[in-house]
Amino acid sequence: MTRMSGGAAIVKSLRNYGIDTMFGIPGVQLDHFFNALHDEGNAIRFIHNRHEQGGAYMAFGHAISTGKPSAYAVVPGPGFLNASAALNTAYACNAPVLCLSGQVPSDRIGRKLGAHHEIDDQLGVMRKLTKWADRIEHPSEAPHVIEQAFGAMLSGRRRPVAIECAPETLKEVSEVNLRGPIAPPGPPKPDPAMIERAAKILGAAKTPMILAGRGVFDACEELQAVAEMLEAPISMSRNGKGAIHPDHHLAVPEALGHRLYADCDAVLAVGTRMYEQYYGWGVEPSLNLIRMDIDASEINRSGEPLVGIVADAREGLAALANAIAKHNIKRNSRKCELAVAKAEIQTEFEKLSPQWGFISVLRSELPEDGFVVGESTQMAYMARIGMPFFKPRTYVSPGFSGTLGYGFPTSLGVKIGNPENHVVSINGDGGFLFGSNELATAVQHNIATVTLVFNDGAYGNVKRSQIHSYGGRVIGTELHNPDFVKYAESFGAQAFRINTPEELAEALKKGFDHNGPTLIEIPVGELPSPWHLMHLPRVRGI
Repeated sequence: MTRMSGGAAIVKSLRNYGIDTMFGIPGVQLDHFFNALHDEGNAIRFIHNRHEQGGAYMAFGHAISTGKPSAYAVVPGPGFLNASAALNTAYACNAPVLCLSGQVPSDRIGRKLGAHHEIDDQLGVMRKLTKWADRIEHPSEAPHVIEQAFGAMLSGRRRPVAIECAPETLKEVSEVNLRGPIAPPGPPKPDPAMIERAAKILGAAKTPMILAGRGVFDACEELQAVAEMLEAPISMSRNGKGAIHPDHHLAVPEALGHRLYADCDAVLAVGTRMYEQYYGWGVEPSLNLIRMDIDASEINRSGEPLVGIVADAREGLAALANAIAKHNIKRNSRKCELAVAKAEIQTEFEKLSPQWGFISVLRSELPEDGFVVGESTQMAYMARIGMPFFKPRTYVSPGFSGTLGYGFPTSLGVKIGNPENHVVSINGDGGFLFGSNELATAVQHNIATVTLVFNDGAYGNVKRSQIHSYGGRVIGTELHNPDFVKYAESFGAQAFRINTPEELAEALKKGFDHNGPTLIEIPVGELPSPWHLMHLPRVRGI
């Protein structure tokens, strides 16, 4: 037992769980937490930013790109709410993020008195946005509550958690029993009967295929082994990109996966919601569908598969490979067939001009271990559709949250988590200005990302729909922008304006060589629609 403040108990407990970087903005309700953070020296690096959403997105980027827990701190009420979109994005993408929020004084919580920064039932709001949330009500509780938070965050399906704490609890000094980190419960063991049943179905299939999501990232070798046994193409979801090297003959983009899905006779889906399939491509009851997921609630959420295996992907796929061996039929290699199909899809990608020209240059200049953060914008959709990714976690998207404006601040967190790797964010002019004030953060903390801003003077996706789908009813989508080069330079960032893919190649080289943030503005006009390669139609159960 050691006497310390509640703030110190939280800081030391976070250190015990490996938190070495935090994001956020100090504020009066968190004064004694930040005092403790200061007194801990440089044990936890603090990155202060210019808006609560920026800090939370940085924590998201840090966590989603490293696969390790990250944390941010915000004041209650408006501070917490400003950061809530990022918390929702972390939930959508299964990112291990901890939100630490202040509270109003304990004797005023829940009384609706109008205390500074009060919102009604903040803890209830937290619980709606996270996997787990609770309040620390006494310094002695801090180690146990943080232990519970990390246990919830890291067990089973990883998702964000949140803790709130009143200012007097952070200030109060009390006897505290600091606890060492406790490993979360292990994943459920795969049911041998379900493994055997799945192995028989897959082993007998003539044209099986695999759907892979983010949940397979820690089992990429096992995934490839099963695919090679079955000669099964692997179609990776937007969050599953990089699960298998794109040069492998069984790695296929989603647009090709969609075509193969129409005629396959068995599907193994690992670590994916299968949202696109259930609500787009079609999942008829007769499909020989096998789902493997660490989250038992996900298996039957959208429909009942033929076989459901609740397991960690690594252990489940290893068990499945062993079981398939004794049931597997001999199949011819699909290498030539898939090469032809990939070439056909590539031709479709290249028709999207100028998108493909810029994205292909980005791919050629970015090393295989470089990261791309794709905004909710037209050029990023091209990257999502057709850009190959070589390693897990190197493509970052907002998942089903579809959060406009998340990309630039998220890229800063990605870079902080991966300081030796190049990080590029792809932004439209509209989304970039949501968080462009974080250029100040990038310069102050010397965060050397490269930011692409494709400037069409509009919320381009929406404007195109207004013109082509709604008879030219253009409203609320045309934008007045600053000079983005001068804007970035005013913060102290390096900046360029280019017009062609060839010029982009040179600007990227300069950005990667620069010891600081770089912005590259690319003026564009109306871009052709990518929807026919993104929102893919029903091909089963028609």
